[in-house]
Amino acid sequence: MTGESDGAANPDVLARVDNGVGVLTLNRPKAINSLNLPMVTALSEALSSWADDPAVTAVVLAGAGERGLCAGGDVVAIYHSAKADGADARRFFYDEYRLNAQIGGFAKPFVSLMDGIVMGGGVGVGAHANTRVVTDTTKMAMPEVGIGFIPDVGGTYLLSRAPGRLGVHAALTGAPFSGPDAIALGFADHYVPHAALEAFTAAIIADGVDSALAAYAVEPPPSRLAAQRDWIDECYAHDTVAQITDALAGHADPDANAAAALIGTRSPVACAATLEAVRRAGRLATLEEVLIQEYRVSCASLRTHDLVEGIRAQLVDKDRNPQWSPATLAQVSPADIDSYFVPADPDLTF
Repeated sequence: MTGESDGAANPDVLARVDNGVGVLTLNRPKAINSLNLPMVTALSEALSSWADDPAVTAVVLAGAGERGLCAGGDVVAIYHSAKADGADARRFFYDEYRLNAQIGGFAKPFVSLMDGIVMGGGVGVGAHANTRVVTDTTKMAMPEVGIGFIPDVGGTYLLSRAPGRLGVHAALTGAPFSGPDAIALGFADHYVPHAALEAFTAAIIADGVDSALAAYAVEPPPSRLAAQRDWIDECYAHDTVAQITDALAGHADPDANAAAALIGTRSPVACAATLEAVRRAGRLATLEEVLIQEYRVSCASLRTHDLVEGIRAQLVDKDRNPQWSPATLAQVSPADIDSYFVPADPDLTF
């Protein structure tokens, strides 16, 4: 059986069932499939329908176009909402994080094809699936600190559970990492060459997930990040972001020095809150508990100077010259950090 649904009503998310496999395609290729609220709603509705449909045995999530699965959420819309009353952004976060949990708890095989660019909200819809595929073109990141924001969409759940302190490094730098790195970090499970993705998807539809993986998944190349565990684990062991950047800057490895320089361009208060968020997430038991914390942090971010300023500098005026406030890590107070973790009104619920 092959059927289309929501193609006309919601052209940004294509949903079809083919031989018992539900295929979801994020369909905003010009925006690298960035998520908006109607897309989140469409994804959630399709998954709810298929979860209870015995005719659907597995789900595949892909992105239209050649650039990537999903570059994140519609950050410019968040910027405009934050400059107003934040209500639209809070609604988006609320529904988006519930979708992340829905994907994380989906009982049937759920294959996410994390090809090309997969950042922010793209990680949220891809990296909580139970069968996560990356490729030789995967460029993944949680880059939120670069816009004065804090990793969300369940990202701090994954970052806090990465081996050693690889997750803290990825969170504080916001730097992109490869498919092999994603597997090493715990953000993905399988490596399928980009050139084989179309055949791999066809094999899932024809023969099932296990058979398709056996035919097309290959051993990934070595992870460059995993090979840097020595200096990463050493430098990121310190208590504060300032101490971490000092250790990185003073290390003999030039990659450590480059990480210090990169963190130095990020929002100081967002970096400090991110370090605390990842550490707190590591003490929480479930993805849902972490998402509740992230919702609180995201709602608090909407009230900050740095989120609006960071998006302005990167995506609105595009001058790439954000004026952070506080301007330095030394000026970030414990109260500044604590303000991110106050309960939201209302809190996220499941």
